Amino acid sequence: MARKIRLKLRDILNERDIEQKELAEKTELSVRTISELCNNITKRYPREALERIADALEIDDISELIEIVHEQDESDS
Repeated sequence: MARKIRLKLRDILNERDIEQKELAEKTELSVRTISELCNNITKRYPREALERIADALEIDDISELIEIVHEQDESDS
């Protein structure tokens, strides 16, 4: 099984009833950046972006924002 990092940003925004655009404004990040992070299509996670998001959402523990998930590898089939 391959391990992948998944940002839980979409889940957090849904739980708190916050729109991506609103978070973009609070963090001064682009809506595109927030969208890519929410959709887990970012190849690299910009540290400054994660810090701004954590600050805006008052997150003190990185595990609230990021998790490691196990995905079935094609070679495991």
